[in-house]
Amino acid sequence: MRMHTMNPEPRHLILNLLLVAAQRRLSAREAVGACALFGIRENSVRVTLARLSAAGLVEAVDRGEYRLGPGAARLADEVATGAMPSAGCATGTAPRIVVHVGDLGRSDRAALRARDRALGILGLRELDRGLFLRPDNLAGGVEAARERLLKLGLEPEAAVFVAHGFDAARERRAAALWDGRALTQAWRETRGRLEGWLARAASLALEPAARESYLLGNAAIRQLVFDPLLPAPLVDVDARRDFLDAVVRFDAAGHAIWNRFLRDGIGRRASTRARPASDRVGPARGAPRPAPAATLETPS
Repeated sequence: MRMHTMNPEPRHLILNLLLVAAQRRLSAREAVGACALFGIRENSVRVTLARLSAAGLVEAVDRGEYRLGPGAARLADEVATGAMPSAGCATGTAPRIVVHVGDLGRSDRAALRARDRALGILGLRELDRGLFLRPDNLAGGVEAARERLLKLGLEPEAAVFVAHGFDAARERRAAALWDGRALTQAWRETRGRLEGWLARAASLALEPAARESYLLGNAAIRQLVFDPLLPAPLVDVDARRDFLDAVVRFDAAGHAIWNRFLRDGIGRRASTRARPASDRVGPARGAPRPAPAATLETPS
């Protein structure tokens, strides 16, 4: 299967590895070995670790060993919690969750990134300048949405409320903010890629399995995290459920592969090229909740 994903930046790779490493700890040696799979040099890895530490995104716990910093860990846990649609899905002219940020500043780049990330993760789109909305179909309603937006980094000064009764022109523009057919097609295509990879995973050696599972899994989980959770009939909710099931199964296999690589593979990278049959990998059993890979990024 041809890979259509780009190599990760060392910053994102290290943060994501900290989410799957044993006890969420990663040694500098493990970081160097993991990044080498993607052609990232040791000096770049060590510079990145130093910058992440200075920014408070990682912190040293022992000599040469790191974990997520408090802020990054809280964000990762919040994203992993996820949002779920409620049983009653709103469509058409039904109420919408609205966020108004028009009065907030735009000079603080860190605040802007956090704002964009929070709005993106909850699937809000800009209708008018500074006015973002989504269908009011999330479990817990606007109160839960407001609380989660704040935890994800939206400024407390932002107004979060429910609105309805938009004029006809805004109703038409609101309905066009999301391409439901494209979302449904993307779920089906990604599901096919993940299931195709799982079907051949047992034939792969450890290093290519680790590299490919990261690239595919990272893209799929990012797609899941930034899914707007639109209701039917705007999207095919059955296709979304099947996509989620495939991501969960793939994530379980990826976790097993990367835990094995961090435990066994790094020490052998320089000593041998050939891999014996026992070094083949297969999909893991069980289906834990996906780790929130790539969630410390802003939506593209």
